[in-house]
Amino acid sequence: MDRLQSLEVFIAVAEAESFSAGARRVGLSAPSATRGINALEDRLGARLFTRTTRRVRLTDVGKTYLEDARHILAQLQAADDAAAGAASNPVGVLRLTCPNEFGRIYVAPVLTDFLDTYSDVSADVVMVDRVVNMVEEGFDIAVRIGPLPSSGLVAVRVGQVRRMVCATPDYFKRNGLPKTPADLVQHQIVAAAPVSPFVDWRFGKDQSETVRLTPRLRVSSVAAAISVARQGWGLTRVLSYQIGTDLQDGTLQPILEEHEPEPLPIHLVHLEGRRAPAKVRTFIDFARQRLRAVSVLN
Repeated sequence: MDRLQSLEVFIAVAEAESFSAGARRVGLSAPSATRGINALEDRLGARLFTRTTRRVRLTDVGKTYLEDARHILAQLQAADDAAAGAASNPVGVLRLTCPNEFGRIYVAPVLTDFLDTYSDVSADVVMVDRVVNMVEEGFDIAVRIGPLPSSGLVAVRVGQVRRMVCATPDYFKRNGLPKTPADLVQHQIVAAAPVSPFVDWRFGKDQSETVRLTPRLRVSSVAAAISVARQGWGLTRVLSYQIGTDLQDGTLQPILEEHEPEPLPIHLVHLEGRRAPAKVRTFIDFARQRLRAVSVLN
């Protein structure tokens, strides 16, 4: 087994947490994969996996080596793509991650149009409300909402979103319009938040004003909180993109806009910059134009 194949086997076994499943991914038998990993560990002089009868897990050394191995294979793939002409012709599987609601409302339509345009590309999208490690989890592109920490990632800004409090016009007709953040304590609050007796909503450009509220209803889903607010039952706080159509047709009415914090930026981030595969560079250009044209994201 050559060194390149041993890296491919190592990555497959690490991702599957199984020698047999990892071997199947790369078209080998389980004994062949085991021998390849053993030879790799012998050459490195380090244990990459801890083994039990049911599964295998990466050691700390193995976790670091996995990141490096993925990076090496990605660079090799980029070189192969360039040599084969893929630098100008997007091909392969595009792996992308984004927040749930943003993905459902905005990324999915852009992505399907992209796939219709570039027939040699397929996509694997993970919509999850957490910041993923792109290297460890093998993603090409991530949508990030909020300030970006310092990193080696390349970021392309595509818009911004506001944090707004809203309810139906009928709710405000029945219960009055809050004039200040402090007035919210007199209202019926629907919170999309972990189970807790309180939620703290911050206001002001620098978020220096905090109002502690006791929600009448707490739900784990933003979509559920918005649905309840649409029924006129109470107030909720959301990101503006989550209620774009509601704002346009007047179903929901934002309040306390002069007290909102600074908008949160939206970025598309990726790893390789100008040396990224064509599928990544082309999608970034494609999505940037589409997302910047959405009024609710500006």
